[in-house]
Amino acid sequence: MDFALSEEQQAIRDMARAFAQEKLAPHAAAWDEDEIFPVEVLREAAALGLAGIYVRDDVGGSGLGRLDAALIFEELSAGCVSTAAFLSIHNMVSWMVDRFAAEEVRQRYLPALTSMESIASYCLTEPGSGSDAAALKTRAEKVGNSHYVLNGGKAFISGSGTSDVYAVMCRTGGDGPKGVSCILVDKDTPGLSFGKKERKLGWNSQPTAMVMFEDCKVPAENLVGGEGEGFRIAMAGLDGGRINIAACSLGGARAALEQALGYVKDRKQFGKPIADFQATQFRLADMATELDAARLMVHRAAASLDSKSPDATQHAAMAKRFATDAGFKVVDEALQLHGGYGYLKDFPVERLLRDLRVHRILEGTNEIMRVIIARKLLAD
Repeated sequence: MDFALSEEQQAIRDMARAFAQEKLAPHAAAWDEDEIFPVEVLREAAALGLAGIYVRDDVGGSGLGRLDAALIFEELSAGCVSTAAFLSIHNMVSWMVDRFAAEEVRQRYLPALTSMESIASYCLTEPGSGSDAAALKTRAEKVGNSHYVLNGGKAFISGSGTSDVYAVMCRTGGDGPKGVSCILVDKDTPGLSFGKKERKLGWNSQPTAMVMFEDCKVPAENLVGGEGEGFRIAMAGLDGGRINIAACSLGGARAALEQALGYVKDRKQFGKPIADFQATQFRLADMATELDAARLMVHRAAASLDSKSPDATQHAAMAKRFATDAGFKVVDEALQLHGGYGYLKDFPVERLLRDLRVHRILEGTNEIMRVIIARKLLAD
């Protein structure tokens, strides 16, 4: 077991860190405040190979692994959590198309996705089916061999209204997971519409809204995988998505810890820096320890997914549960160390707190992560 990064991985990490420091961190507060979706900056990231991280290179992908991606998303999130998290979603859709779609669909969609000429959104959650994803109601009726007609709606969709391509999990068969399929819907498709932009606690650099389908006619060849394979595709995508969102929590929490370290060295109370008080030192030590433990779990989960380990789903659920809880706790402690200043928008820690909070909910709530872990334990 080797905990050291290879030279290539160090170079990937350093590239992502430099991009985050130059292109993301200086603008993150303004993007949050003004709710700006930085599409051009995302395309600059794509030019570095960060929009098709684990897509094959014949369509512009980088052909990297899940551990490489975890390193990338930690670094990007240290610059802007919200923007990095959206890039993770885009990568998940690109991977689904690369891994499961027919060759004609790969060639038609992926060159534009890997360059982010086209931006992708992932549509699974519905108003009545969040944690119980297999209960989704959006329906796609096949008409002859030429097309499907979609009706229904999706909730909490990142990029809704801006994205060009929507990977939609919809029901083509009966109830339950075996009746679900995955279909790509282009933005300009008649019958596709979007709800009002949601007002959110965090993740304000990316738009979120309902996606609605009303007699939305989609070519049959836009099916990804076969009919009835959508739920399996969705769950496979979520294994990687959970690792990525855990890595985003690492980056945000690390940035908060770094902010706290700088603050406690400068802030004086009772005649000396608050860093000199043992209570502060113990708090910092616990923050660093939990962050490091979370990173080890995330990297193990990524390595498990890369090696196609039978324990990959469990490891991804464990990493997501632990890292997103620990990351939020670290940021909360960092805010506490800032005192009243941490509550002000002049300091980045309050934004980090807001952005990391949702990580405990999306890609499967942390309660669902416990269900996944427990099922595996009890099945053995």
